[in-house]
Amino acid sequence: MSALTLTPRALYQEVAELLRERIFSGELAPGSWIDEMRLAEEYGISRTPMREALKVLAAEGLVTMKVRRGAYVTEVNDKDQRDVYHLLSLLEADAAGVVATQATPEQLQDLQALHLGLAQAVTDREKFFEINERFHMRLLEIADNRWRDQMVADLRKVMKLNRHKSLLKSGRIEESLNEHQALMDALQARDALGSAACMQAHFASGLEAAG
Repeated sequence: MSALTLTPRALYQEVAELLRERIFSGELAPGSWIDEMRLAEEYGISRTPMREALKVLAAEGLVTMKVRRGAYVTEVNDKDQRDVYHLLSLLEADAAGVVATQATPEQLQDLQALHLGLAQAVTDREKFFEINERFHMRLLEIADNRWRDQMVADLRKVMKLNRHKSLLKSGRIEESLNEHQALMDALQARDALGSAACMQAHFASGLEAAG
């Protein structure tokens, strides 16, 4: 395989993004060993930026470093999954409450447009995933707390390790869409408590489907 051409920006960051994509796509499966030497050769780089890239992914929780054994794609066990969903539920429910009281009409229209996109993507799981993530990221952006945003971004990277499982359950996409509709109704009613409760219910259902 010929070496890939990488841009001049921080090489380890470029490599980290390439590896991240391969992890999220399932090409590098949870629990699998990461062959540093082979990948460094494939990318046409030395092992130093490869190791730095793996440190970045380890800090994000996507890679687990094992003494004298190297790097492995992180396996998310049931407790890990429950813990991640629990924290995301708290953080995003808080954000939903903020949006209900502080969002401008134009910002709520942005969320409504994304919600309509979800409704049109119910037969395309990959597109549904993509728009769903954009909806949640836009809600967090509107809530405007960069510290919460960073925590959610890190947690969502770990959640993506098992991201397909929750919507594989029969009928889960339709359930998720209904939960989003309930959330939009509460946001548009400017109901902070109701919006937070809808977000928590959404994550609880997602966790149950992923179990």
